[in-house]
Amino acid sequence: MKNSEIGKKITVYMIDGTAYGPRTSEIGNWVGKAIYSPRASINKIMSRSEFDKPGIYFLKGDPTDEAFDEKIYIGEAENIKIRLKQHLSDSNKDFKELIFFISKDDLLTKTQIKYLESRLIQIALDAKTAQIDNGNSPNLPTLHEADVSDMEYFLEQIKLILPIMGFNFLIPSTIIKNDTFDLESTNENFEIYHIASKFFIATMKETDQGYVVTKWSEAKKDLSKSCTETYRNMRRKLLETKILEEREGKLVFTEDTIFSSPSAASNMVLGRNSNGFTEWINKNGLTFKEIQEKINK
Repeated sequence: MKNSEIGKKITVYMIDGTAYGPRTSEIGNWVGKAIYSPRASINKIMSRSEFDKPGIYFLKGDPTDEAFDEKIYIGEAENIKIRLKQHLSDSNKDFKELIFFISKDDLLTKTQIKYLESRLIQIALDAKTAQIDNGNSPNLPTLHEADVSDMEYFLEQIKLILPIMGFNFLIPSTIIKNDTFDLESTNENFEIYHIASKFFIATMKETDQGYVVTKWSEAKKDLSKSCTETYRNMRRKLLETKILEEREGKLVFTEDTIFSSPSAASNMVLGRNSNGFTEWINKNGLTFKEIQEKINK
């Protein structure tokens, strides 16, 4: 079995025994620990020792831009409790949920948590998934090579735990730089689909990350009146993040873009409600639905 296929054990402990209350999360053989809490429960658990440690924290609230599902603030502190009390008394920090990460061995330094903060803000901005309250990322501090390796490993564990706790802002909306695939040169054995329209040239592939509409695919400029608010917000988000840009009367995908379903992908291309299982076809004219039926026989 390849290393990338080895599973990980994540232990989640519900502090007050309720499904929606505060909880901790740990990964086997990792020195880090996550503490999550709804805002309403923070004062009940503030006396826990984890709050007195240095760490990296995330505040989640409602976005001011409806194109996004969540607004995130990323910060670091040498004492989580002190910083958190400042945020709780700040009317400009209207958040609903908190999660922070500390080291159980007390070895996280100020420079290390600043490194994590800088890296996480940049990853969040690059992901283009959530409204990030920080703006630009702070400069990356200088660390010794061994410390950089340790913090990058720490970062990878943070990225594993955040979605489990309902924080999805690091899940990318596009294929990030080095992960970009070349449809012409790659030797990967995957099916390439084209949109069933003579007006738009668009291609899609199914990946572990989702359904990817490839860079330079075309899309209809205007959405039909029948499109739901969900898809209108999705289109606005793609435009605001410049994933979609207008060129010669059409919209063009400037990056390989990830969608959660074939229909979400076809809706954004065709500008209307559509069934992606029949709109996407392969080079032989078989629909996505027909291919899936053959695979699952």
